[in-house]
Amino acid sequence: MIVILVAISVILSFARRLLVDYGDCKIVINGQKTYTVKGGETLLSYFIANKIFIPSACGGKSTCGFCKTVVLTDVGDLLPTEAVFISKEEKAEGVRLACQVKVKKDIQVRFPEYLLGTKEYRATVEACERLTHDTKRITLRLDQPDAISFKPGQYVQFKIPGTEEFRAYSIASPPSSEHAIDLVVRVVPGGLCSTYIHEVLKVGDKVTITGPYGEFFLREDSLKDLVCIGGGCGMAPIRAILSSLAERGMPRKATYFFGARTREDLFYTEELKALEAR
Repeated sequence: MIVILVAISVILSFARRLLVDYGDCKIVINGQKTYTVKGGETLLSYFIANKIFIPSACGGKSTCGFCKTVVLTDVGDLLPTEAVFISKEEKAEGVRLACQVKVKKDIQVRFPEYLLGTKEYRATVEACERLTHDTKRITLRLDQPDAISFKPGQYVQFKIPGTEEFRAYSIASPPSSEHAIDLVVRVVPGGLCSTYIHEVLKVGDKVTITGPYGEFFLREDSLKDLVCIGGGCGMAPIRAILSSLAERGMPRKATYFFGARTREDLFYTEELKALEAR
């Protein structure tokens, strides 16, 4: 019975591709950029094909809910696969999951402007340092492109080799280090990506990342005092922010609360004390 059901699913999939022709469709992004595509696939697949990298950890399986996009065109009701990730307020705004919206006609979408500048990067693992029993710092030397521009506090997505899935990690180094970035990764029991990074990844390996992403970053147009809270790997974006402040001699008081479950789980304490002294 299972074999028959699988066969029927495959036949229906091929039939849909052969018999349902949506023709050329236009995808208009933020009222500025227009892409003409052959209709029938998902918004996310067209974004990727056109080198537009929006957050998406699960590779289009509708299990992460990261690829939220405001769809300004009527494309039908919210699907059950989307409903669990989208609030009432977001639904009213027209937010949909790009991996679940099929492009069957001309469509207009909107997402944060900075996402049009995200890129895919090829990188080489330059260093792996064990910070605690379950936390590592990895340094990625960028190959192609060979430099990244980001704001302190933003993150990148790390592609899990052999899959179409990504995981998000905050950049732990300041923007001045544009040719190489640090990531701080704590192993999650059963975690696909963190287990790979801790048990398989080694110096010299080639990896793929996309980014930068995120609206949590240092606002440089303010001199207000900063209060930062981030334990464990939550230090990563704070480290980038504090290092950036220190490098540029910005006159802002910053208080950082960092903690861990045990004293052995603390890391970068000497670096933080040196930063405090500066």
